[in-house]
Amino acid sequence: MNTAHPTPPAAPHVRFTPALMRVVATVSVGFVVTQLDVTIVNIALARIAADLHASVARLQWIVDAYTLAFAVLMLSGGVLGERYGARRMYAIGMVVFALASLACGLAANPALLIAARALQGAGAAAMLPNSLALLNEACRHERTLRARAVGFWTAAGAISIAAGPVAGGLLIAAFGWRSIFLVNLPLCAAGLAATLAWIAPPRSQARQSDQTTSAPQRSRSLDVRGQFLAVVALTAFTGAVIEWRPLGVAHWAVWGGLLLAVMASVAFVAWESRSADPMLPLAMLRNRTFSAAVLFGICVNLTYYGTVFVLALFLQHARGQTPLQAGLTFIPLTGGFLLSNIASGHVVARFGTRLPMIGGALVAGLGYALLIPVDATTPLVALLAAFLLIPSGMGLAVPAMTTTVLGSVEPARAGTASALLNTARQAGGAVGVAAFGALTGSGAASEVVKGLHGDAAISAAMLLLAAWLAWTMRPDTAQTTQPSTATPGMKVSR
Repeated sequence: MNTAHPTPPAAPHVRFTPALMRVVATVSVGFVVTQLDVTIVNIALARIAADLHASVARLQWIVDAYTLAFAVLMLSGGVLGERYGARRMYAIGMVVFALASLACGLAANPALLIAARALQGAGAAAMLPNSLALLNEACRHERTLRARAVGFWTAAGAISIAAGPVAGGLLIAAFGWRSIFLVNLPLCAAGLAATLAWIAPPRSQARQSDQTTSAPQRSRSLDVRGQFLAVVALTAFTGAVIEWRPLGVAHWAVWGGLLLAVMASVAFVAWESRSADPMLPLAMLRNRTFSAAVLFGICVNLTYYGTVFVLALFLQHARGQTPLQAGLTFIPLTGGFLLSNIASGHVVARFGTRLPMIGGALVAGLGYALLIPVDATTPLVALLAAFLLIPSGMGLAVPAMTTTVLGSVEPARAGTASALLNTARQAGGAVGVAAFGALTGSGAASEVVKGLHGDAAISAAMLLLAAWLAWTMRPDTAQTTQPSTATPGMKVSR
């Protein structure tokens, strides 16, 4: 144990009170709408393509415009929350998301829909990191209570991801594809009302910040140059991956996009390393546990987002299902996420975060492996095991991963840490849609089946990698931590 720094007094025990449950419910609304729009659009792709005359590449952009904006703006969303208040930024994000959803529902062509989806992503980027920061503050940073709260919060988001295709199928059958965006309006209205009624301005947090060495965080400025370079790097890379199949690798837009992505990435790291107030505190990445958890999240989102995109095409293009039939096929995903996410909070509280991360990654990896031999004639019942194992493993691992990240930083860094984690996860999801979507070629039935085989094999391998990353973390890291002055804003294991 590091004797140079005395162990801080334990946080007072906080019970799961009705007031805390109201906070959990309020921030979960934001998580639900942001995650719902990650997957609900997948089930509508066939109808959007027919109505707006969109190619597979345009469909990938419709999915990824949201995910890209979500990813590249989330770090700034966390910084703005630390500077102006998580409650305020959460409410602003809710309003922006609602207006963008209305624009999506009224879009008359693919270009307008893609632009509106990007605006949705901007609203989501303001909501997500600040919802987790509000949750962390409501739990007063008490580890066991936070693990349970994060389990409920993550369950709400995970269920919305899984329920997206199902809800989308039902809405499309009843009201058309535009309804999958318009349904966000009443959800956002309810979330905004709950925010104003149930979440008080964090005055105690402001007083606490004034008394700690983390006080400079309150005056952080928006890193405009870093934000611009991040947008260029991720957008150029994802665009090149999406367009390489229809345009060919030799096309100037493809190799030029890859070159631009590399140059912007190098410039981003160089700028962030010498910036006095960086968007991405590189010191965080020197913490082994934090970095392993972030890479774990990339593996999880890349495989799942990409697979859901391909499965939606597989069920409708290769098997000939309607959007409603395809949506109902995804129902087993919902049950797996619900049970495993809730169980994860109790497992983390008892065994720490490392074990559920390893076990969850292996279970999900097995589920992906079961999709490798699937083809257009495979009975639907044969998909059941994969559709249960994938969400069960993810639901067990993701709350543990989130708890690991929050437990590895000081409370004042919670917004930035959660933003960095979710930025990496959403970026991984965008790349997954781009890469796995490219495997499906033009969208013909035979190409979609081959794409699913490649997708499943890559996903299984990446989940094995994720399990190894969790194994490299110290078993006691998430349970016994203390501040360290060697790396500002971080904690090290005792």
